[in-house]
Amino acid sequence: MFKTFVNGDTKRVTAKAPPAPVFTGIHHLKFPVTDVDASVDWFGRAFGAQRVAKFDHRDENGKLFAAIVQFPGAGILAELRLAPDAAKAVAGYDPVTFGVADQAALDAWISHLDGLHIAHTGKVSGFIGDVIGVPTPDGLDIRIYTDPVGGFANAQLDYAKADIHNPEISTPLMSSDPPDAPQDTQARS
Repeated sequence: MFKTFVNGDTKRVTAKAPPAPVFTGIHHLKFPVTDVDASVDWFGRAFGAQRVAKFDHRDENGKLFAAIVQFPGAGILAELRLAPDAAKAVAGYDPVTFGVADQAALDAWISHLDGLHIAHTGKVSGFIGDVIGVPTPDGLDIRIYTDPVGGFANAQLDYAKADIHNPEISTPLMSSDPPDAPQDTQARS
């Protein structure tokens, strides 16, 4: 912030910012989809998400343009919003990562998804645990990640373990390389 004085001098003025107000939590997530009903069905099968029909969004003619689902265990609501162009634009992006207690819980998700013939990446080493990616029918990548033992306060990033270039979870949309940068083709040791 700058302040101009009567004599015309301008000086940078730094003031301590007041503390930010607090959040109560996450109100809801929003995923763009190309077909609301098909997405409600898929999120229900894949993640056990339950539709909360009383929160369905309809236009003035009664046409459904968004459905609300709730993820069991997490208590989080998600809006599945009809937005075909947005869904196509963000395909390959991972907007949310759900946590699970440990390897056994992650293995249970893998078995669950396999039993339903729902595609997933398989287990990949992340910075602070293991992760799987589950692509939605519209191409978003929902992640499921093991929570760090002892919680996030004591977690350390493990760069040597993380398989950050694994093509299963490192899509071009998620790349930190500039679009025309050559890709590292050497195998990791």
